Amino acid sequence: MTTVTPLHTDLAPKAIGPYAQAVRANGFLFTAGQIPLDPVSMEVVAGGVAAQTEQVLANLSAVLSGAGCSWESVAKTTVFLRTMDDFSAMNEVYARVFGDSRPARSTVAVAGLPRNVSVEIELVAVLPSASPTA
Repeated sequence: MTTVTPLHTDLAPKAIGPYAQAVRANGFLFTAGQIPLDPVSMEVVAGGVAAQTEQVLANLSAVLSGAGCSWESVAKTTVFLRTMDDFSAMNEVYARVFGDSRPARSTVAVAGLPRNVSVEIELVAVLPSASPTA
């Protein structure tokens, strides 16, 4: 039987709807999509897609850390952009943050994102064998 365990960390924005920041299931961590919310103010960060991508990845880093994972644990990401015109700016930040890690990735342009942000990212990571209970 599969156990699905929700994960929450105060270092990332709290869920703004009926969902978890992430869940653990069958040795994997599945995150909800993160948008560029400051976890303290719960406001969208100022700036363009590069600044927004920085915040999204900082939020995801906090969720990963809360599960005992790192960027090297990430197997798959999905990037949602308001426009593909933002791809290069997002990709530059993404590449710097991920470093030598190269998870599988899909990037799609969508008609709209929550709070009219420019970028949202979700990911799947492999959990360490002895995952903390964050």
